[in-house]
Amino acid sequence: MQAISIGHAGILIRTRGITIVCDPWFEPAFFASWFVFPRNDRLPDHIMRDVCNPDFLYVSHLHGDHFDIPFLTERMNKDTTVILPGFPTREMERTFSKLGFRKFVRTQNAEETEISDGVRVAVHVETSITDGPGGDSALVVSDGTSRLVNQNDCRTNDLDALRAHGPVDLHWLQYSGAIWYPMVYDMDDDTKKQLCRDKVESQFARAIRYVERIDATTVVPSAGPPCFLDEDLFGLNMITGNETSIFPDQTEFIARLGALGRHNVATTIPGTSFTVVADPHGGPGVVTVEQPLPGDGVSRIFENKLGYLREYQADCAQWLSDKKSSWHTNRTDLVETMKLWFEPLMSMAPNVRAGIGAGCLVIADDVSIYLDFPNGKVLPYNGNIPTGTQPYSFRFEIARDLLETVVAERAVDWSNSLFLSARFTAWREGEYNEYLYNFLKSLSVERMARTESEAALKMKGVESGEADVIVGDYEVQRRCPHRNADLSVFGEVDGDNFVCTLHGWKFSLQDGRCRNAAEHSIRIKKRT
Repeated sequence: MQAISIGHAGILIRTRGITIVCDPWFEPAFFASWFVFPRNDRLPDHIMRDVCNPDFLYVSHLHGDHFDIPFLTERMNKDTTVILPGFPTREMERTFSKLGFRKFVRTQNAEETEISDGVRVAVHVETSITDGPGGDSALVVSDGTSRLVNQNDCRTNDLDALRAHGPVDLHWLQYSGAIWYPMVYDMDDDTKKQLCRDKVESQFARAIRYVERIDATTVVPSAGPPCFLDEDLFGLNMITGNETSIFPDQTEFIARLGALGRHNVATTIPGTSFTVVADPHGGPGVVTVEQPLPGDGVSRIFENKLGYLREYQADCAQWLSDKKSSWHTNRTDLVETMKLWFEPLMSMAPNVRAGIGAGCLVIADDVSIYLDFPNGKVLPYNGNIPTGTQPYSFRFEIARDLLETVVAERAVDWSNSLFLSARFTAWREGEYNEYLYNFLKSLSVERMARTESEAALKMKGVESGEADVIVGDYEVQRRCPHRNADLSVFGEVDGDNFVCTLHGWKFSLQDGRCRNAAEHSIRIKKRT
């Protein structure tokens, strides 16, 4: 088996006479905010021929840094067979079909499927609305002698299931940030910088848990970080380590693993090739790594990161300027349009609205819109709280051309368009409210139906019935209420808090109260 990085979460797999391409991403995503780092626009022709004409294509989920619609539309061979995760909706399949793809392998969660002689795949899906209503997924590829786990940014809570297919030679996984929090929030700089540090530590802790549990022959850092070439966002790049950013590059992650005695990890850039040579006696395979640049060419990218990014920025300046000028500049009646769009969805989602529990103000330059979630209404805002409503607890400030664009396009997932761009500012009163973001990533009837169903179950506080587990000196419920993570794997005691390292959620050791969202307390007590 050979696996070649094609940038970010992208992989070209060659084995037993077939090719599988995973998550090919080339066009900058999220309103031209995210660029591939290191750049992948200079891959050799022979690699790109295989990338554009594979036997099989797998895309883990619908986010723009994985599901690259311009590339799939313009360059991917439509005779390629698409490996579909077993998501609860057919949104991904419908999207592929609209792009012209007609051949599909439909998989069932975690079940192995033979796609070619001697080659089996298993797709593990995560279906929480938190992952996006379409879900997220991880891919296992086995060819009889070698095995690759492509976890990308799938935050699976069942690592044993991934490991159950057998020993792993190559483990590709995310370790860096992929969110807009806390950088966009209106708060003082010191608080924001500390929150960024906390987020980075949480990301590393989660990734290290994955590495330890999968215990692969070779670990391949992937799926981030992006880089930011628009000068307005350039400060989000982590160069010195002192930036207000959650996007460390792989050099820091590799150093963390090295400090733990794990040196089976390779610096990876687009074009880096991993070849697995099977052990004839059935033991772990031997992995060789070939870099696409001679000498210290790879290390210089990271050692002179600022210079590399500035050169990359200059090369992309015209494209970025053209892209920004294409955003929707027509002025429409945003209040009325959003009223017609949002209010029917609000009426479908009483539990989501109850979870939000307050109003949200959207300011787009010269127009302000009040999302009255308690009453299920969209109202104009003129500086005074609309009659019959309560003060808002959430606020977004967005350039009008961006809001006009997402409204004109009927973007069903603002997380996958506006929010990940980081081209906005936000404020909230109190802790994180997942219901608000779940609503704004579920702006279609199909998506909202699933989001409301999940919210209804959470409101009922459905118990798993599983026995409590022991973590350190504490007895705690088995599952985290946020994403159902196994706390025997992801739980740890940190000072006065019990932390679920899957997403970094914290709970009081005294009473189990959630520090992130009040409604998500856990059952916990100190052992006697």
